[in-house]
Amino acid sequence: MTGQPPDNTRLAARIRDKAFALGFDAIGFCPAALGPEVGQRLRDFLDNGYHGEMGWLADRVEQRSQPTGLWPQARSIIALGVSYAPQGDPLATLQRPDCGNISVYARNRDYHDLVKGMLKHLAQFVVQAGRQQAGQTHDVKVFVDTAPVAEKPLAAQAGLGWQGKHTNLVSRQQGSWLFLGEIYTTLDLPPSPPSGGGCGSCTRCLQACPTDAFPSPYKLDARRCVAYLTIEHAGPIPEPLRPLIGTRIYGCDDCLAVCPWNRFARASTHTKLHPREELIAPQLAMLSQLDDAAFRTFFSGSPIKRIGRNRFMRNVLIAIGNSGLPELRPHAAALLTDPDPIVAEAAHWALHRLGELLE
Repeated sequence: MTGQPPDNTRLAARIRDKAFALGFDAIGFCPAALGPEVGQRLRDFLDNGYHGEMGWLADRVEQRSQPTGLWPQARSIIALGVSYAPQGDPLATLQRPDCGNISVYARNRDYHDLVKGMLKHLAQFVVQAGRQQAGQTHDVKVFVDTAPVAEKPLAAQAGLGWQGKHTNLVSRQQGSWLFLGEIYTTLDLPPSPPSGGGCGSCTRCLQACPTDAFPSPYKLDARRCVAYLTIEHAGPIPEPLRPLIGTRIYGCDDCLAVCPWNRFARASTHTKLHPREELIAPQLAMLSQLDDAAFRTFFSGSPIKRIGRNRFMRNVLIAIGNSGLPELRPHAAALLTDPDPIVAEAAHWALHRLGELLE
């Protein structure tokens, strides 16, 4: 009928098959429109100050709330996921006080490079397939955590999963371990069905949080989140929160790792996402001796490099303080005169904390 969008069911099936062939673990389609509740949740988050120092989240709120706010021509969203599920228990190193715990996603190369490359390949296929099959001239745009995109609500709407009580996406097949990416397109593609599943009465993720960063289910106060404090927060970490961080030196996986849906997740098949051996349980003593050049070399290609040596050393010193190991005292003392005042202050705190734990 004239004026009706074309039936692109077969085209969507071809796109799905190509996505899996490229190594994606999840794919779904949805219209380029989100309900008003998405924008309202974001505004409530900002009004409560839960974003901390991430001022960029308050920019372009309308674009974050609606895909067409970012690209008015968009008609459909292709939401994609790449599993980074670990082979073993990602929290195991928390039982080793001499080691730092690094979030699973940062134990190898920056995932943005891998996922964006895969997205670009799929986007090229979408353009070619649309022209070949339906003679439709159309455009695409690719995003992976690099633009004001509501990735988790879009992924949920496209049937990849649902936002859990820890606010992250949960998948029936991949648990809480999915990197997300999107292709915006001017094509009309048939929407995917809802994923089903849900959190029910489970609150394991909320109970697991070491800093009590969830004011209530489905709400996160980033100012108390270890991932925010060790990655995004640039200044001194508030002292009341430091003992709660333990030996987590970059990010935190506690709320993700305890999700019961993870039992269905299979370890990632992407070798570029497999952990570097030296980043699974790095020795705090070794890390404390990294100068700027050594830090950049050791974390070359890693997202950890982005936060810089000084912020990372602040995290290492907090972990040293929480370790309770007397043999790490000299490593903290060596940084008392560090040129960076935040590092020097963290060294003072680490020595004081060790003194308390060893009394």
